[in-house]
Amino acid sequence: MRSIGEMARDSGLGVSALRFYDGAGVLVPDWVDPVSGYRWYGPGQLDEARLLAHLRRAGMPLADIRLVTAGWSGSDTALVLKLLSEHLLRLERGLCDARHAFSTVRALLDARETPMSSPFAHPHTPAVRLTVSAPGLAAALDAVRFAASTDPELPMLGGVLFDAEGGTLRVVATDRFRLAVSATAVTGGEYDGSRVQAVVPSPLVDAMRALLGAEGSAELRIEGDGVVLEAGDRQAGGRCGGTGFPDYRRLSRLPAGRRASVDVPAFREALVGGPVRSQVREQDGAAYDVSVLEVTDGGTVSVREHASRGDRVGVNRAFLLEALAAADRDRLVLEAGTGPRPLTISRGDDEETYSMLMPVLVED
Repeated sequence: MRSIGEMARDSGLGVSALRFYDGAGVLVPDWVDPVSGYRWYGPGQLDEARLLAHLRRAGMPLADIRLVTAGWSGSDTALVLKLLSEHLLRLERGLCDARHAFSTVRALLDARETPMSSPFAHPHTPAVRLTVSAPGLAAALDAVRFAASTDPELPMLGGVLFDAEGGTLRVVATDRFRLAVSATAVTGGEYDGSRVQAVVPSPLVDAMRALLGAEGSAELRIEGDGVVLEAGDRQAGGRCGGTGFPDYRRLSRLPAGRRASVDVPAFREALVGGPVRSQVREQDGAAYDVSVLEVTDGGTVSVREHASRGDRVGVNRAFLLEALAAADRDRLVLEAGTGPRPLTISRGDDEETYSMLMPVLVED
């Protein structure tokens, strides 16, 4: 017999998925402890769970999965083969439709984009020199660096966006699943206040951060596709990353949610020692832990075992712990809502610094 955790490990289905298929009557455990409620699976159920994992990965609807699993062990596989063929045809038609839609989007982008319309630095853009506080920029970079992407397929996200406008320099990082923003004041330099942006690759960001001390100022120079940071008698520079960084201001416009002020050390302890759910990322099959949070209208937040109620949100636990550490405060504000609204982590004393985590669908 296998526990639900062992079955999740051996089958490739997450614990939440196994609970979901149990509730749906598709894969019911051989035995459930009447006292503890623990689920136990028989040896013959592992192959069925692995089959479910493949069908789930292929995006087959639950109604068809029921029929496939019901007919899998029978001698007549005609229905199973028919269902598999029909689902494959649906996927192929969907891919064809997606290709047409993406072609249309690319055409719209080609028609819209001109060299003069982009706020990113161009080879013929006049040099911009910004003077900023060295510790201020260091703190801003520390608050966002954790969210930069490491996906080689998305090189435009593999760095930090430096976004200067007016008297503020904002730094932004995102890997699609989380977004972090912080800012520091521009105190001088050769700069007319118009908006200028540059994506600085992560290795260069780390080299720049190493130059910044606990006092003094630094000068950021952006010219064409080059960027240089000078602090004292040391400097770090290189080429900017490619364009295509998303509009973080648009991503940050969220409907109001429930807010809770949390004591960070106590909340971190509750996350580490609290209940956790195991999930598998669909894009790469990697396993990760999910914490289910409940943020109430009364301003409290707690870590829960289940996610069945609509006012609870699942988040990647490792991402949340990194966001708490990067915020560097003993008290933070968490804001959550129902549905697909991201979880926002912000400082009560600094509205310019915040991070957002995409919610994770957790099925009970």
